[in-house]
Amino acid sequence: MNIDMIRAAAQRIQGHARYTPLLNSPFLDEIAGRRVWVKPECLQHTGSFKFRGGWSALSALDEQTRAKGVIAFSSGNHAQGVALAARSHGVPSVIIMPSDAPALKIANTKALGAEVVLYDRDGESRDAIGAAMSKERGLTLIKPYDEPEVIAGQGTVGLEIATQAAEHGITKAEVIVCCGGGGLTSGIALALEADAPDMLVRPVEPEGFDDVARSLKDGVIRSNAATSGNICDAVITLQPGDITFPIMKRLCGSGLTVSEDEALQAMAQAFSRLKLVAEPGGAIALASALYRSDQITGDDVIVVISGGNVDAALFQTALSRFGV
Repeated sequence: MNIDMIRAAAQRIQGHARYTPLLNSPFLDEIAGRRVWVKPECLQHTGSFKFRGGWSALSALDEQTRAKGVIAFSSGNHAQGVALAARSHGVPSVIIMPSDAPALKIANTKALGAEVVLYDRDGESRDAIGAAMSKERGLTLIKPYDEPEVIAGQGTVGLEIATQAAEHGITKAEVIVCCGGGGLTSGIALALEADAPDMLVRPVEPEGFDDVARSLKDGVIRSNAATSGNICDAVITLQPGDITFPIMKRLCGSGLTVSEDEALQAMAQAFSRLKLVAEPGGAIALASALYRSDQITGDDVIVVISGGNVDAALFQTALSRFGV
């Protein structure tokens, strides 16, 4: 896993993924006490950065292998990213999703042409289900984060951040990334190591599901006791990946955590100040910049809103409780 793979993924993705902007609001700056720059991957195809990894992985397959179809497991964002990439390539896809995934994500994945298989995330292993179906049907498994070509695709976000930061005269900043298994975090860290070495990537997770933060602190992989029970479903995983963790251990700063209320409040701020729709797991980087600013250093902070696939009822809750 290296910068050359990320640059190659960027070439394959060009013209297919959206080049998302870098946004700023004086209202958010005032709350944070520094300039806050927002990279809104909620504006990406399928509403999250996951399309980048999905396209990267599918486009890297040889034509004969790709034609047999692909399989993926996801709570929703990776599912939609792979489903759209598969449809765009004209190949079948099977997506294994937890039965408690947001209804919008399940519906969207089906609408993108994927065959959806639901499972109980507390009682069944998605890895085992995926491995069995992959073998039975000859499908290629595209893992959500612990897969080099997926990491390479997510790393294109980092290449864009480096270019956009330079355009704004930003040479040094902490880059806060919503983190589940670490695909986006490790990909961005590798990209910035090459193109903006004075940037420090820091992962952020929901309170109670801080496996990456604890792993970075202890220097070895730690896991969560549970894999459900938080509104930030998009970034809840059992533990960081075997490929992603060594990259994060080498390149990332300490992890941050935020509460569910802080995530909801950040969703309301993103909508009010930047007219962006963010899902809870996609808003936690912004939440940490706004409400954990004492744990961040420097005059500038760059945050990635990683996704915007939120059910209407939950979004209304965020706006009614914390709307400004």
